[in-house]
Amino acid sequence: MKKFRLLIASIASIFAFSVLSSFASADDHAMVRIIHASPDAPAVDVFVNGEAVVENASFKAATDYMKLPAGTHKVEIYATGTMGEADPVIATDLTVDAGMSYTVAAINTVANLELSVTTDNNMVEEGKAKIRVGHFSPDAPAVNVGLIGGDDVFSGAEFKAVTDYMALDAGSYDLEVRTAEGGQQVLDLSGTALEANKVYSVYAINTVDSIEVLVLVDNTMMPSEMPQTGMGGASSPASEGINTWAAIGALALVGAAIIGIRRFAAHK
Repeated sequence: MKKFRLLIASIASIFAFSVLSSFASADDHAMVRIIHASPDAPAVDVFVNGEAVVENASFKAATDYMKLPAGTHKVEIYATGTMGEADPVIATDLTVDAGMSYTVAAINTVANLELSVTTDNNMVEEGKAKIRVGHFSPDAPAVNVGLIGGDDVFSGAEFKAVTDYMALDAGSYDLEVRTAEGGQQVLDLSGTALEANKVYSVYAINTVDSIEVLVLVDNTMMPSEMPQTGMGGASSPASEGINTWAAIGALALVGAAIIGIRRFAAHK
């Protein structure tokens, strides 16, 4: 009987420690999204550590955020359907940290294809819209983004640059993209609507003679929440409650197991 009790206590202890270990590693991931921003590149397949994560993505395609374990990963980009038949057009290592969000964009012309990796700050500012601008037009000069007939909101952004985020009042803005030198309008963004409690990334893409913008909503939430964008975002409050009780239960099992082992040893 004593041996049976010891066995049960040991099993409970192993189970409880396993549960606690799973909680310790549950958030050990980053959130990553991918953008195809190379104007003359064909549709592509993206592989991470040899596994396809994006297939047949054409110019201007953008994924949702996807989970990626923290650490360094091998990223390979192939023209669609050529994996195993041709060399990747890009092969590089990508290092991501747990709890962080990233945008990985294939930029420049196909002859000079490269990756732009930026860290995203997806936490909203209460009652505000948060916005940043990326310059991904390979042959366009440095640009400013500002109110038509008014001040610059972002200035001096050169090719490959991604600005810091800026918090603005929610509302509709008559914006334009204009050359940093001379202030010549290259893109009219009249009626740009920015909503409260949302985070935006606005990318200038394509070649200078066909420049356009790609607007992505990085996140939308109440300020007290954790980001839940894309695939596999942070846990919902309900699941967090379940996880909390499960962790408490696991701790109780550990305690019971230790007590059981000690009692067995005392009566041995």
